[in-house]
Amino acid sequence: MRKIHLVLGIACALTLVAGSVSAAPAGKSDRRDFEVSRNLDIFNALFKELNLFYVDTINAEKAIGDGVNAMLGRLDPYTEYIPEKEKDDFFFSTTGEYAGIGSLIMERDKAVYISEPYEGMPAQLAGLRPGDKIVMINNDSVAGWSSSKVSERLKGPANTKLKVTVERPGVEGLLSFDLTRKKIQMPAVPYYDVVCDSVGYIYLSSFTDSAADEVKRALQELKRRGITSLVLDLRGNGGGILEQAVQIVNLFVPKGVEVLSTRGRNKKMDKIYKTTQEPVDEKIPLAVLIDGGTASSSEIVAGSLQDLDRAVIVGSRSYGKGLVQSTRPLPYNGMLKVTIARYYIPSGRLIQAIDYSHRNPDGSVARIPDSLTHEFKTAHGRIVRDGGGIKPDVETSVERRGNIGYYLMRDFYFFDFANQYAARHDTIAPAKEFVLPDSVYNEFKAFVKSKNFKYDKQSERILSDLKEVAKFEGYFDEKTQKQFEALEASLNHDLDRDLETFRDEISQLLSIEIVKRYYHQKGEIIESIKDDKDLTEACSIVNDKTRYGQILNLTGKH
Repeated sequence: MRKIHLVLGIACALTLVAGSVSAAPAGKSDRRDFEVSRNLDIFNALFKELNLFYVDTINAEKAIGDGVNAMLGRLDPYTEYIPEKEKDDFFFSTTGEYAGIGSLIMERDKAVYISEPYEGMPAQLAGLRPGDKIVMINNDSVAGWSSSKVSERLKGPANTKLKVTVERPGVEGLLSFDLTRKKIQMPAVPYYDVVCDSVGYIYLSSFTDSAADEVKRALQELKRRGITSLVLDLRGNGGGILEQAVQIVNLFVPKGVEVLSTRGRNKKMDKIYKTTQEPVDEKIPLAVLIDGGTASSSEIVAGSLQDLDRAVIVGSRSYGKGLVQSTRPLPYNGMLKVTIARYYIPSGRLIQAIDYSHRNPDGSVARIPDSLTHEFKTAHGRIVRDGGGIKPDVETSVERRGNIGYYLMRDFYFFDFANQYAARHDTIAPAKEFVLPDSVYNEFKAFVKSKNFKYDKQSERILSDLKEVAKFEGYFDEKTQKQFEALEASLNHDLDRDLETFRDEISQLLSIEIVKRYYHQKGEIIESIKDDKDLTEACSIVNDKTRYGQILNLTGKH
């Protein structure tokens, strides 16, 4: 959303703002307002002169947009201008709702493809599949269209009809599908179930305006199924609506408990958020999974439950976003999403990892080092620290993955093979029971090698850089050249070896892609948690009353 789409009329609007001020005010308190107006007046006059006299024609939309981008970019990554044409995408991020055909699309090789139809939505029900290349919408060819333009045409009012024509690999000729757009509501909780025999598992993907209700319904259903403990998975959840986070915490803590407070430059933004309802279960052993993608509202939930000693936090350190945004209306139906406050969780700590108000001379920013953070105490007296996100109570090791998996994903090898596999196999075993056969992995290896797959090996690139440095510093002679050649020979690119060395990782990624073809988003989650070490650790903790109590210092409760 950082792209700006403004019109020349903005410059005229600036004239109206600045034109009423012609002299410096006498009052000192008005000095800042005068400076704002003066600089807007200068900007307006400067652009008018450029527009009249610059040697080449100036694109007003781009030039003013670049200026706005530069100004907002100096503040923080979350303050941004949202033009009218991008408002639907913004509202989708907060509501999970839009009207369209219900499918993800992607741009590839200068064309647009169906990448993931949502289960039960028009695209999937009509028969569109991942890998279908969109060639026409109604009677309009989409050749040369961007994915955003295709997306705009696929969306529209609910109950309106459209025809999508595609090319499908392995099928001669074009295929046409008649669809009726509908209101698409993406679930905030795409999956929940009983795992580890008696542990409830809830995966929360986003904090839309229905998130708390969905978590509540999932929790109540799992309790009816007899769970004795619960794991809430917030990994990769970038946040959303702040109030939803407060309501989710309220499911597990009593009424009237302070969850967070916000403080801003404008004192009207200062607010204390407390739980307002009776909890669903304030006793059930609870663990929360987090990682580096856990941010904002997710950190409010994880951090508040940690500060209140209500849950054990498991995983790796969270992102560290302790800032609150709100929207303000702008002319021409645009919006400004602006940071208005910082939030503080129950212990009083701010978990913001980067102080954007203090930049390096070159304009860059850096995370707050642990040595400059401060100690706070949880409800039971445990030490926690501010700055740098939420540090888990139980940290799990982050597995190092090979480059080969990344490049196989980036270059669509998993995607294309899964499409071919699904075209040949009408069904597979239920998602929980699916196991990738060795024969299928061998087929995948042959598929990769048949495409002349190339990928970057860091060791080879670093060795090449080291050779250049050795030459520059004068250490590259006949002796070192032979040593480099010997090392290069030992690091020789061997695709067969790498496909075996990283077989477990590649098999998991391939299995996820195949299962998605049959069981969609739920299947993807089921497959991804089969050998999930973080989930296994969380189950172990909530099923061990002694360890659970020791971590939360329940004996020190007062």
